[in-house]
Amino acid sequence: MTSVPQLVELAALSAVDPVPWARSQMAFTLGFHIILVPLGVSWAAMALIANYRGVRHGDRDALELAQRWSKYMAVTFAVGAVTGTVLSFEFGLLWPRFMGQWGDAFGVPFAFEGIFFFLEAIFVAIYIFGWRRLRPWPHFWTGVPIVVTGVLGSVSVVAANAWMNAPTGYTLGDDGQIVDVDPVRVIFNDSMPWQAAHMVVAAYLVGGCLVASVYAFAMLRGRRDRYHRLGFTIAFTVAAVAAPVQMVVGDGLARWVYENQPVKFAAIELVPETSSDVPETLLGRLDADGEVEGGFPIPGMASWLSDPSTGRDTVVQGLDSVPADERPTNREVNIVHLAWDVMVGIGTLLLLLAVWFGLTWLTKRRSPRGRLFLALTAASGVLAVLAMEAGWVVTEVGRQPWIVYEVMLVEDAATGNTGVWATFVGVAVLYLVLGVTTVLVLRAMSRRFRRAAEFRDDDTPYGPSRDGVGRVPAPEPDAEPEPGRPR
Repeated sequence: MTSVPQLVELAALSAVDPVPWARSQMAFTLGFHIILVPLGVSWAAMALIANYRGVRHGDRDALELAQRWSKYMAVTFAVGAVTGTVLSFEFGLLWPRFMGQWGDAFGVPFAFEGIFFFLEAIFVAIYIFGWRRLRPWPHFWTGVPIVVTGVLGSVSVVAANAWMNAPTGYTLGDDGQIVDVDPVRVIFNDSMPWQAAHMVVAAYLVGGCLVASVYAFAMLRGRRDRYHRLGFTIAFTVAAVAAPVQMVVGDGLARWVYENQPVKFAAIELVPETSSDVPETLLGRLDADGEVEGGFPIPGMASWLSDPSTGRDTVVQGLDSVPADERPTNREVNIVHLAWDVMVGIGTLLLLLAVWFGLTWLTKRRSPRGRLFLALTAASGVLAVLAMEAGWVVTEVGRQPWIVYEVMLVEDAATGNTGVWATFVGVAVLYLVLGVTTVLVLRAMSRRFRRAAEFRDDDTPYGPSRDGVGRVPAPEPDAEPEPGRPR
């Protein structure tokens, strides 16, 4: 029998404040899902690079890479579809007042994302099954829409988040409800170009590092055959190209935040009071009194980076410029600042790796093969994911306490269901099982591929053959061979 004190304790647990639980569940599911986004956006592009090389040059190893990557891609795409669907339901279940007030505008980008998702799913299926059914170049071109729709789908989702940072494109009636929506202004809000570019480039940077890290680890274990070297080179080249681009885009986005979300910028740079000649503080934190303690300040650097035209004289608006209930708490500021340092620090490390890779390629026409470089690139996959997660922490926590910037507070948007903690526990267990299962499936696929000495010649109509030349079915009677096809 359950005692009275136990019943009282259970009742108290079930009546907890739903806001932090709703935030925690959304953060957890988004943090899980976002790991799959770079693979969904960039893996198809890397597979197509390998596919093109395989068909154009009769490269057996490149065709094997393309075929295997497409099968891995199908698994991660399916898992991403599941986790993305959960996120869609959570908007209504965890944030009903937000959706009730702003759903007419916020839902516009998601409508387009749904269209791009279904198109992507269709072409993923065609590309996978086309390995054994289509001729070389038609099959290659069926993969191009996967790349395009993956990018556009990601941009659509980011446009919705960007709208939360720069709400526009709507008209409110006398009752405070939306009476008119301009879809173009909702999607192409002021924050969207920078945020979308930042996320898409991040997808290629993180995706390239994730895939390259697997091959770097294998090479450290002695698998230095051409197949593994090619897999590493294709993936890390994508990451190396994206790394410097991301630094430029990130700088542009930071300047946009400085100009349009000064309180978030103050949290990023750890600026308690409005002033000029603001230092760039590495690490450090706000104490209980809101003063900066610890860290390594670089004099005047934050002001200079904010606006180089005025340099150290640039005034940076501090946290004290708005009331306490309209800015992040000291704890949230510390989280945002640490996440910023993590993101920028890892991004700088990845940029240095990209420079190392590029210089070696220019001087020796090959990628670096030393154990130090391979060890760093083997770790780059996890580090890149950590940097991406930190970037989203900066975006979301830095906007607090607003869910729609300067329009709606988080506490006014969340569900009033005090039992939401139970769904968080259930979702956490479900995602743990899903994550472990995904890893086990991918590892099982990898082991099966390694056990197979090589693909059978009949695995694709133009697949890798024993002589290293792409095998193409003989032309039908009275038909001329397709121009550009390997013989």
